[in-house]
Amino acid sequence: MAKIGKRLKAIREGFDRTIGYKIDDAIAKVMKKSTAKFEESIDISIELGIDPKKTEQNVKGSVNLPHSNGKKFKIAVFAEGEDANDAKKAGADFVGSDDLIEKVKEGKVEFERVIATPEMMKKLSSIARILGPKGLMPNPKTGTVTKNILMTVDAMKKGMIEFKNDKFGSVKASIGRKSFESAKIKQNIESFLSQISKLKPQTRKGDLLRGVSISSTMGIGVKLDNAILKDYR
Repeated sequence: MAKIGKRLKAIREGFDRTIGYKIDDAIAKVMKKSTAKFEESIDISIELGIDPKKTEQNVKGSVNLPHSNGKKFKIAVFAEGEDANDAKKAGADFVGSDDLIEKVKEGKVEFERVIATPEMMKKLSSIARILGPKGLMPNPKTGTVTKNILMTVDAMKKGMIEFKNDKFGSVKASIGRKSFESAKIKQNIESFLSQISKLKPQTRKGDLLRGVSISSTMGIGVKLDNAILKDYR
């Protein structure tokens, strides 16, 4: 059996991970257990009541967190003409069409978020095999294929994050930083859960949210009381 490090052992001591807490109490527990020497992110993990093997039950989308998640990232916009001008005005880090596509083909993927206009999607098919595995391929369901370039770039800079369930039927995302006020983390959590609850697949019966936990980067998961989830069903 692998040895448990002193820091992790201290975090686990006296803590029952099977207990569900109210949001405020869960955040307090996570903060107390966040003992790394760097500023940890605060993450959320949501267990969904879906069959991830059934495409029609997959959950993906985006949410505008009221207080961002504190992470900085570079945005690329694939657009032409006035749409490209709008992207530059909005502060996108990379803007282009065929030229930007060529850079991606050369392996120059220097961005973490991608937006594209509907007209560009046919061209982007040539680099789908590069963007797809990195989770960067624009998708109408996540709001990243759009004609509202100004609004979308601005929203992304202010706190819009994309999400989709993994092969186990869970959604994971960063929803804050340890330096955030607890009230801001709570509001981000509530906004995230509210958005997820709106995306229940039509073919899925029963509750969509099965369980939720939050943690810091190097901490342990703290469960939310399932009674809280009734507000998001």
